[in-house]
Amino acid sequence: MRDFEVRRMFDTIAEGYDMQNSMLSLRIDVLWRKKLARLIPADRPVTVVDVAAGTAEVAMEIARQRPRASIVGVDFTPAMLKVGLLKLKKRGLGHRIRMAAGDARRLPLPDACADVATISFGIRNVQERDQALSEFFRILKPGGRLYVMEFSLPDNSVLRFLYKLYFDHVLPPFGNWLSRTDYAYSYLMESVYAFPGPEEFSAELRRAGFTQVGQTPLTGGVARIHAGAKP
Repeated sequence: MRDFEVRRMFDTIAEGYDMQNSMLSLRIDVLWRKKLARLIPADRPVTVVDVAAGTAEVAMEIARQRPRASIVGVDFTPAMLKVGLLKLKKRGLGHRIRMAAGDARRLPLPDACADVATISFGIRNVQERDQALSEFFRILKPGGRLYVMEFSLPDNSVLRFLYKLYFDHVLPPFGNWLSRTDYAYSYLMESVYAFPGPEEFSAELRRAGFTQVGQTPLTGGVARIHAGAKP
């Protein structure tokens, strides 16, 4: 799917995006965000850049768990940013989280400005992943950490079989119905299958210059948090 089509898709589903994700994941996505937020340092003030921030759910979870963190959320979809900004205003978090329009491949941020960069369920939507990874590397300070949370397939063969039954035959039609589209969750399925496996993506992180590369499976490997450090 081309960039403008991805942007249009997220503009279309923005209003109901949080509800759709919670229903389709049985609220497991809440636990995943908590797991990611706990990886952010708590012992000192840090600047976190959350790319593909969407409706600011990840940014808000980081703010809840890490009171000393300052967060910048970046997204390229106007409707998602609008929803996120309204939520921040309603919850009084505008002083902790700034939202900005921007593309993962050309982040509107200076070099070495962040202690941590995160992107959750967004990297698979970027065709030029090498550019995005280079941008994450550029904005991180030396010693900074990157965390990429993304869908995956379970390692266990039985769990993988059961998950694929749901993922192939239940999620696309039900998700499309919830989102009132005929393609959004079909695209989700296709994009997950097109995303590289854990070892291949780890190799991409290393090619971008990251060290200490690793990954943590979530819920049996349904999703994973990939990590890397800027030397």
